[in-house]
Amino acid sequence: MNVLVVGAGAMGRWFAEAVPGDIAFADAEPGIAEEAARTADGRAVALESDESFDVVCLAVPMPAISEAVEEHAPKADRAILDVSGVMAEPVEAMAEHAPNVERVSLHPLFGSDTAPGNVAVVADEPGPVTDELLAAIEARGNTLVETTAAEHDDAMTTVQAGTHAAVLAFALAANPVPEGLRTPVYEELSGLADHVTDGEPRVYADIQATFDGATGVAEAARRLADADPADFERLYREAADIDEVDE
Repeated sequence: MNVLVVGAGAMGRWFAEAVPGDIAFADAEPGIAEEAARTADGRAVALESDESFDVVCLAVPMPAISEAVEEHAPKADRAILDVSGVMAEPVEAMAEHAPNVERVSLHPLFGSDTAPGNVAVVADEPGPVTDELLAAIEARGNTLVETTAAEHDDAMTTVQAGTHAAVLAFALAANPVPEGLRTPVYEELSGLADHVTDGEPRVYADIQATFDGATGVAEAARRLADADPADFERLYREAADIDEVDE
């Protein structure tokens, strides 16, 4: 099986390492594709190449996914997948531009440096090729979580966008604290802020633009800021009840 990975960043490389076959990379920056190809013992091809492949996987930023599907779907002979992080948009685009091949949308719910983990799966049009690819991903210790595009995208508003917004808001609002005066809760949040701010800003900006979690966090923070002691206690209990439901 020959596989084209469009986008030679972290998630494209993760996919290439996880699946069987002869791997080719294409990227808007040819040097990055060549570097990824050397790492994966594969090859680099031009983004504009009209070469066809058994499998095409699109590992591009979320704002570019629909255009990438339209551009590269004709290169897929048997299956097309994406690992963009949003699902409704690529699922719809793949159905439109690749109606005659197998189609699956994936979202690894972790950074490439913390794999393995949960991988959300929307199998819009599965078949033997995508079954083999998913089996290979699962064999590397990942847990496949079947979902729908709507369910996934709704969850990411909280799981990614809201969580990132809350952590970044804490980091922006926090004052320097002497080490001896730090509490366990502060230490945990500070550690999360360090983790979130150790990534690629564009990726986090794309997540906010796609899922808009910051609005809800800002509204909740304003409710807390405006609350008198009785209202604050009520909001505290409301937050505790929500946490119990989630568990």
